[in-house]
Amino acid sequence: MEVHSLVYPHHLTKEKQLNTAAAIGFFDGVHLGHQAVIERAIRIAKKTEKKSAVITFDPHPSVVLQNKQDTVRYITPIEEKIKQIESLGVDYLYIIRFDKQLANLSPKAFIEHFIEAIHITHIVAGFDFTFGHKGSGNMDNIHDLINDETEVTTVGRLDLNNEKISSTRIRKALGQGEIEEAERLLGRPYSLTGEVIHGDKRGRTIGYPTANIKIEDYYYLPRIGVYAVEILVGTSVYYGMANLGYNPTFSDDRENTKLEVHIFNFDENIYGEKVMVYWRKYIRDEEKFSGVEELIDKLTEDEVKSRQFFSIND
Repeated sequence: MEVHSLVYPHHLTKEKQLNTAAAIGFFDGVHLGHQAVIERAIRIAKKTEKKSAVITFDPHPSVVLQNKQDTVRYITPIEEKIKQIESLGVDYLYIIRFDKQLANLSPKAFIEHFIEAIHITHIVAGFDFTFGHKGSGNMDNIHDLINDETEVTTVGRLDLNNEKISSTRIRKALGQGEIEEAERLLGRPYSLTGEVIHGDKRGRTIGYPTANIKIEDYYYLPRIGVYAVEILVGTSVYYGMANLGYNPTFSDDRENTKLEVHIFNFDENIYGEKVMVYWRKYIRDEEKFSGVEELIDKLTEDEVKSRQFFSIND
């Protein structure tokens, strides 16, 4: 998959681009609804002998439109989004920089510059996609804005249990610890990538050594608590349990959320390595214990529950 980063104005010309069918949207999460849009574009491209593409945006429009100073947290930060889109088999990915100039672009100018100029001849989008200044372009009036060479396919609402699959619904599920619900909506386990860093090494003294994983600010985090997880180290996936929180028994540092993963049947030095954590089941809230023995007893219970979830005994 070729990745192209675009700003307004860009200098691509239709004559130098291949005839393409493209899915367009923000696609945070690349969830089942997003996948339906992207896969429709891929099918159209194959059927009509065109190239397939995805057009997305970075950062989130709220950063510009609402002048947000705080870091926006994503279900799939841009690097993760790229990986997920590539896994679907797309030929091209266009990442449009969302800034004030783009926000002020009229819907017609947006179509001319980011659809026609890069030789998109078939647009595929969800029913609620909007574009152009104040979102005044939409899937109802887009036919008034495109040229005769461009076709449009609108993908309808996709539901799960009679409720729309959406990034908002996934964030709500994650925030409530409903990890399995988020997994159903995403079509895969929710994941987070981070570097293994040095911690206080207290876990190894109580029989539960942990990999301390640096959490980047741009990830949307699940509910604070203990989870059954899988962790990708190199090319191998291991089972384990994770604590996401503030370590209230020892430090209770509310300014810094920590992610610590105890990996079952694992004894390797992985400091400095990038790992991916797959969140699989919420076990319990983070608790403050009266002492180390009470903590160890609870960790033993957590391990039993996590192993039961994964159906492993040793």
